[in-house]
Parts: sequence; C-alpha cells; structure tokens
Amino acid sequence: MRLEYFQMIDRITALDVPGGRIATACQVPEQSPVFEGHFPGYAVMPGVLLIETMAQTGGWLVLATLQCAKMPFLMQVEKAKMRSFVVPGQALVVEASLLHEGSGYAVVKASISVEGKKVTDAEIRYGVVPFPNDTLQAAMLETARRIGLPEEFLPKGHTNGA
Repeated sequence: MRLEYFQMIDRITALDVPGGRIATACQVPEQSPVFEGHFPGYAVMPGVLLIETMAQTGGWLVLATLQCAKMPFLMQVEKAKMRSFVVPGQALVVEASLLHEGSGYAVVKASISVEGKKVTDAEIRYGVVPFPNDTLQAAMLETARRIGLPEEFLPKGHTNGA
C-alpha cells in the first residue's frame, strides 16, 4: 500500500469474473505521514481510506468484467460499517461481489477482514464511463499488470510489455 498515492491494492489474490467475485491483499505500512495526524501516539488507518480500499477492489472487479474498456468512478457508498480499528502493519484481505453492472453503473458489496475477522463492509456504486483519456487508461493498465490482473481481462491486442 502506498497511502499517500492512493495505491491501496498490493495484489489480486482471487478473481472469478463469471461468478462476480474478487479478493485482494493489502499490507498497511508500518510508517506513513497519514499516521502522524491520525492519531498522534495512537496510529489508526482512517475509515475513509478503508472505504477507498474496498472501492478500489470492487473497481478492479468491474474493470475485469469490462476487460478494462471502461472506467468505474466511485459515486456512492451505502451501508458502511466500521467494526474495529486497523493499525499499521496489519495485512488486509479485501473481498467484493458484483451486485449489478449495466446501464452506466455498477454496484458491489465489499468487505475487509484482518486475521479472519471482518473489520468493515459497505455497498459501493460506481459510474461506468469511457476512459476520459489515453493517459489514464495506460496508467490503469500498468497498475493492472503490477497487481496481477490476468492478461485475459485486459483489452484485446494489449501486450504486457514482457
């Protein structure tokens, strides 16, 4: 995880596009400027960054479903529940299930667990639109390769640079 750059996902650990499911792994860093202010002497991962982590995991499921042809943008978070704190150094398992995709939007249900215990969950809605420019699409495809999105879910004719 690189919190300051909103790069929350370290790797995709499971992906079942026909079944509408994804799991990702994320290692909360031991040190980050984020923790200096949240909270001094008692570092806690901000809830908004936990929601972003779930949104990114669900976004990768939507991207894989669409073979990276369109971009999901976070639009709405519903039914978010924070059950316990996440602290520096913890390993997160993030899971998302696709509830809807079509008509210009997608909805997932996502959760984060630490050591088998659910710490947060939410229902997340995305607007799904064409990539606004080639630069963003290229950056997303590069990230897709870095986190292990299987080649079969990349646009046809796309090479992985290997």
